[in-house]
Amino acid sequence: MLLLVAAPAQAAKVKPMPPALPAPPPVVAVATGSLFDPASFTGLVTDRRARRVGDLITIRLTERTTASKSASAGSNRESDTGIRLPQFFPFTRVPPGATQMGSSQGFTGGGSAEQNNELFGRITVTVAEVLPGGVLRVAGEKRLALNRGEEHLQISGLVRIDDLGADNSVESTRVADAHISFGGTGQVADNSRQGWLARFFTKILPF
Repeated sequence: MLLLVAAPAQAAKVKPMPPALPAPPPVVAVATGSLFDPASFTGLVTDRRARRVGDLITIRLTERTTASKSASAGSNRESDTGIRLPQFFPFTRVPPGATQMGSSQGFTGGGSAEQNNELFGRITVTVAEVLPGGVLRVAGEKRLALNRGEEHLQISGLVRIDDLGADNSVESTRVADAHISFGGTGQVADNSRQGWLARFFTKILPF
């Protein structure tokens, strides 16, 4: 019995998120005999904004989404039918109300849903690729090891060099094809989830 309980409990743990940016392969230095290094070259009239692979960019997270939806429906129908019988025998023997009938039907339904998400902060990412047209592909992550678990924040997307500020920062709303993931592991994350047995019955119950 102990094995049956322990095995699903271990499977219910949240898997850690994969790295947002894979580790680059080691760079092998090639001796050319020249003092010029294109990787560290900076022109006299160029600014210090990120524009090469490996440069750092700070993304200001200003994500706020609000969604709401509501629906309602109703219907009602009534009908009455009656027959007037002649006032002579044998019709006078029919009980009162036996020749009257009616029906009524009604339905009322409604539903509503609302969701609010907010994410604020800063995260510094790395330029992973330089694309044509002055576009940078960036990716990065932040991991916080707390006393009750670990928090993960990952972001990746495309940033234009022209959108960068003087401090090499840009708002997350200016990141194209942005993929933002936020999650956590540990005691707090485990206690905020349903148990494995409750999730099992939730999936199979038809009502």
